[in-house]
This record gives sequence, C-alpha cells and structure tokens, in this order.
Amino acid sequence: MRLPTVEDVERLLPDPESFRSRARGTGLSARVGVLLGLTFGICFLTGIWSHLQYDPPGWLPIGPSPTHLYRVTQGVHVISGIASIPLLLVKLWSVFPRLFIRAPRGGRARVLELLERASIGTLVGASIFMLASGLLNIAQWYPWEFSFRRTHYAVAWVAIGALIVHIGVKLPVIRDALGAPIDDEPRPAPGAPTRRSVLLATIGSVGLATILTAGQTVPFLRRVSVFAVRDGEGPQGLPVNRTARAAGAVDAALDPGFRLEVVVGDTTLSFDRDELAALPQRTHRLPIACVEGWSRDATWTGVAVRDLLDLAGADPRSEVLVRSLQTRGAFRTSVLPGQFVEDHRTLLALELNGEPLDLDHGYPCRIIAPNRPGVLQTKWVQRLEVRT
Repeated sequence: MRLPTVEDVERLLPDPESFRSRARGTGLSARVGVLLGLTFGICFLTGIWSHLQYDPPGWLPIGPSPTHLYRVTQGVHVISGIASIPLLLVKLWSVFPRLFIRAPRGGRARVLELLERASIGTLVGASIFMLASGLLNIAQWYPWEFSFRRTHYAVAWVAIGALIVHIGVKLPVIRDALGAPIDDEPRPAPGAPTRRSVLLATIGSVGLATILTAGQTVPFLRRVSVFAVRDGEGPQGLPVNRTARAAGAVDAALDPGFRLEVVVGDTTLSFDRDELAALPQRTHRLPIACVEGWSRDATWTGVAVRDLLDLAGADPRSEVLVRSLQTRGAFRTSVLPGQFVEDHRTLLALELNGEPLDLDHGYPCRIIAPNRPGVLQTKWVQRLEVRT
C-alpha cells in the first residue's frame, strides 16, 4: 500500500478558484481591514488606559478629574470591541480562499511564506481570543483559571504587534487595493452580492451591533440596546455585579456590632454606622463604571475620606489601604492614592440616591470616588489604613 505524498494531499485540497463568490477580493478585504484596524486600535488604546487606571505607574499620576474619564474610556473600549466582531468575521470570510494557495517550491520563498502565515495565524488567534474573552467578561462568565485582566492585557500586545507586522508586510497590496474600485471584476450573476453590497452590509451590522449594546454606557440608547448586558435594573436604580452573599459579606455587614476602623500609625479611631451618619455629610453625583462597560450616574451621600483622616490627625493627601468585610472573591482590598483621598468627592458613602445603601451596594458603608474603576469602589468597608 502506497503512502500518500504531499502532491496527493494537495490534489484533494481546494484551490482559491474553487470558491466562486466574486464578492470576495482584495478590494473588500482592504476596506474591511482598514475599519477593523481602526476599531482594534481604539480598543487597544482604551484597554491600555483601563489597565493603567487599575494600577497607575508612578510616572502617570491619574487623579479624580475629569470625573467621567474612566466611564468614557471603558465604554468606548467595550463598544469598539463589539464593533470589531462583525468586521473580523467578514475579514476572515473574504480572505479564507487564500489559505489554500500552494506554498512556493523554492526554499527561501517557502520559508518566507510560512513565516507570513505564522504571523497571520498569531494575529487571527490573538484577535479571536481577545474578542471572545472580552465578551465572556462582559457576561461575567469565566470558564478559565487564569487572571482575565492580566492575560487580556498580555495578549493585547501580541495582537497589536502581529497587526503592525501584517500591515507592514501587506502595505503595498493594501495601497493598490484601496486605490482601485472596490468592484474591479466583472459583475457577478444576477442576485449575487457585490463587494460593495457586502461592505455596506458589514458597516450596517457594525452600526446595529453598537446601537443594540451601547446603551449600558450611553443613557439615551438604553431603551433600544436590547443586547446590553446591564439594563440599569437593580436595587436603588443601579446594577449589581457581586452580591453580598456571593462575596461572603452578609453576616458581617448586618452585624449590629459593626464598627469602621480608621488606622493612622498607632492611632485607631472606631465608628459605628450611627456615629458615621452623625459626622458632617457631603453629597455628590458621581458615576460608577465597571470593566464590563456599563456605567450609571448616582447621587451618593457620606463622609469625605479626607475628613475622617483629619479626625485621626493624618495628612489628607495620604495613601489609604481600604479593607472590605467580604470573605470571597478578588478585590477584598484596594488602595486610594493621595490625589483621590485629598478630593472631597471621595466618600465613605452611607446613602445612595437618598436612601441607606442596599446590602448588595455595600451596606453599611462603601467607597465611591470620581474616575475610578468600579471594582476599586470597595463595598462593605471595614477598615481604612493610612500608609506611611
């Protein structure tokens, strides 16, 4: 029995001419690629900014102003990621026949072809991972053991690096394709789609996907964004990502003996909730914005963190470690940099929209600060420690 040769296998594989749709072609691929590069670029830059807001480097002191900055950048990040999905699908559909181009026979040419295909494979794999894991994060479903944020950040650099390499290699082809009419071949059979119609349908699907999901960030689109993961429903008019039960904070939060501790060196001040409510209160309308892309404005009332530090004799520009009552899940602690502590809008909130905090929104008290990621707005606060 003769073993099949490479030539035998190649004869069984289709070739590019086997794909009869004339809607495919470099004219369509180049134009969709430009749009995809734009949405990917915006998604990448806003994603890097989100990562920096979680853990600001010393050379980039991110402060509380402008108040809505994180809300805007994270909303744009999620919206541009969702807009990339139909663009990526059409891009892959348009270039799919090129997978079956036979590699050149020459050794050097074959090596170059394999390297190019490896770079494209890296780009496609990284892109699919980024979009798929981003969608699962929006839905808060994590069927993996790795850290989403760290892995998403690392693969983003792989994707953008592979994209830059791909653009550099294909730049002459892209330039020629963009300079030629999109329908540069004989018209297809009657009723068959043209490249122009596929491009317009793709742009339309991008717009539709954006409108149907952007309402979780853009208030006036809320009623029509039927696919938005967060519809605005929830206790006191705000959605809830993690309930008190899921965080293991119910018993401690409802304990009548609860006391908040403010620790400055060897000095510890202790307050029950009534004593906190008796202190001078401040009210501010501030957004809460989460990495999943949803955000809402709300009216918060409580004690300014800097006022609590004044009572303890601490510098109001001190960095503060915030500890939560929660016993399960990530972000049991967070760090308030000095520029946030100094701002009187950074509150240890006791009320939300004129009512005592709901248990799932952080009762008996929580942190709310302008221009902070939602997971750093620590709920069920137990202790504030000034870091020296």
